[in-house]
Amino acid sequence: MRDDVATVEPSRSTSLPEDADRILQVDGLSVDFATDHGWANVVSDVSFSVGQGEIVGLVGESGSGKTVTGLSILGLVQRPPGRHAGGHIWFDGRDLTAMSDKEMRDVRGNEISMIFQEPMTSLNPAFTVGDQIAETVRRHRGGSRKAGMQRAVEVLELVGIPNATQRVRSYPHEFSGGMRQRAMIAMSLACEPKILLADEPTTALDVTIQAQILELLGSMREGIGMGVLLITHDLGVVAEVCDRVVVMYAGQVVEQSPVAPIFERPRMPYTEGLLSAMPQVGARSGRLASIPGRTPEPWNMPPGCRFHPRCPYTEPKCTEGPIPLEPVGAGWLSRCVRTHELELNGAK
Repeated sequence: MRDDVATVEPSRSTSLPEDADRILQVDGLSVDFATDHGWANVVSDVSFSVGQGEIVGLVGESGSGKTVTGLSILGLVQRPPGRHAGGHIWFDGRDLTAMSDKEMRDVRGNEISMIFQEPMTSLNPAFTVGDQIAETVRRHRGGSRKAGMQRAVEVLELVGIPNATQRVRSYPHEFSGGMRQRAMIAMSLACEPKILLADEPTTALDVTIQAQILELLGSMREGIGMGVLLITHDLGVVAEVCDRVVVMYAGQVVEQSPVAPIFERPRMPYTEGLLSAMPQVGARSGRLASIPGRTPEPWNMPPGCRFHPRCPYTEPKCTEGPIPLEPVGAGWLSRCVRTHELELNGAK
């Protein structure tokens, strides 16, 4: 079999996992990329789920594998240089990794939508914003061009674009960065998807518009039961709107928990580092805390715990073989051999 063709790991079950009440279930997802050093594993055995009307935060530093995970759900990792190296992605009882390109085109933008991180490169500069939204609606819902444009006006108004009736005829370059971001959000919501993958949806937005967008996502999940996977660096946003949080580091899930407990007392040192780096209201010091070092290159992962070269709590046992992701409480998982020994600090 060619290396650039996606493969399904044969040792895994092809039946729906036990957590079948979830709309989206990522089960052991692994993704490789071709590099000058050979195939590098950038997403490693990642598992999590999103339920109906649930907002799940996917957090971690740049390079942790968050965006690749989101793109993999919709089959948007380019092959080559990428390849699906294992695992399954279940959506509404169907395995997305086994679908043809045609079947995936029927899912994308309709049942599962994505807000991409770079709105300027995601919108076509040759067509008006309204035409691009209307095309999505007509592709999945049918109807006339007039009806599609009317829906475009409705969703632009929904995300707070002023004078939407006129601005629907504008081209992307005529929108500011924040307005392009809102136009992308409008396009993703046009068909009222069951799952929304939101990759940094509040980037480039001022705090007022950010609050409006987060309120909109909350109302959509309550109104139509839409599940949201919120990919973000902003732990403040996660604390405000998410039900659960999945923390990724160096391509792995290192902690997973309901939101409130993980902010009170994380069980993995990397999560503690992320929380300590959050800006604190009323902080006396002018310097922000940071995690020393940098994320390892995917072709040169350290032995044992991938975070151990940067971890202040490292012991010899942290480097002895792969570290499993194990339960530490109800709905709580952690990838740390010292989980039960450490008293880690939460958000202050």
